[in-house]
Amino acid sequence: MKARKQFASWRILVTVLTALSLFAAACGSDSATSANGAGDSDGESAAVLRIGAIPDQEPERLQRTYGLLADYLGQELDVDVEYVPVTEYQGAVTAFEIGDLDAVWFGGLTGVQARLEVDGSSAIVQRDIDEQFTSVFIANPDSGIAPIDSVDGLAELAGHSFTFGSESSTSGRLMPQSFLESAGIDIESDFTGAPGFSGSHDATIEVVAAGSFETGALNSQVWDARVAEGTVDQSQVIEIFRTPTYYDYHWVAQPSLDDRFGDGFGDELVAALTSLDATDEDQQAILELFGAGSFIVTSNENYDAIEAVARDVGLIRE
Repeated sequence: MKARKQFASWRILVTVLTALSLFAAACGSDSATSANGAGDSDGESAAVLRIGAIPDQEPERLQRTYGLLADYLGQELDVDVEYVPVTEYQGAVTAFEIGDLDAVWFGGLTGVQARLEVDGSSAIVQRDIDEQFTSVFIANPDSGIAPIDSVDGLAELAGHSFTFGSESSTSGRLMPQSFLESAGIDIESDFTGAPGFSGSHDATIEVVAAGSFETGALNSQVWDARVAEGTVDQSQVIEIFRTPTYYDYHWVAQPSLDDRFGDGFGDELVAALTSLDATDEDQQAILELFGAGSFIVTSNENYDAIEAVARDVGLIRE
């Protein structure tokens, strides 16, 4: 009798311990779900829309711009949106190519490069100013270079030092190089020393103002914004030429957005971007940081000329 009572007590103890173990496992599963983000009804983590951009300006400015945009898109699209910074232009292309970024704010050249790497990806939205974008050539006044009134006049830059921005920048390298070559400048031999690559538009202004390079070229929107802000000392650096127009910056989206976020999500992303309204204080702040009055729909075909120029100067090869 005593043995049976001991056995019954042991079975009760085992039952209680098993129940406690299962309860602890369930709590642990809930904690893991909480730690990794909210789950959906099937127990899978919710998809996160990862956006990025070429690092064409100072990191602090980029963080503010895309942090505000991520908050806006999250509210409009009802998904989590994360801005993922990169440190190099080609890093943005690579991140898009391997699927680490879902939508990226590219320049004309990097947008073409990214789409060539990802079949089915699309140029979806650009700023109102990107239909007729320009570069500016700048000079340190000590260079003695006077303002130029035509592309042919860029021949005056021969015999001076010169810097581009990033090697993959459309407005800070590709198009300025194309216009220089149209003026008969051989960038490998006609400058004093090899051309520099400052890394960003802001840096180009800084190195020319400092006299590290006599001349340079950059994005006109960045130049105009810095002049308006009063952060450019025009006794140290001046605009000497503004180029003919071309298509430039734009958003490029992965072809898998609808598969990951649901049918029609790609169209919803376009609608959210093109709905940014300058009469709304918060949305106006985003547009101002982009230097835009609005965003408008674009298409791959708008960048055919950029691709042709890039192939012509050897920045895209088969």
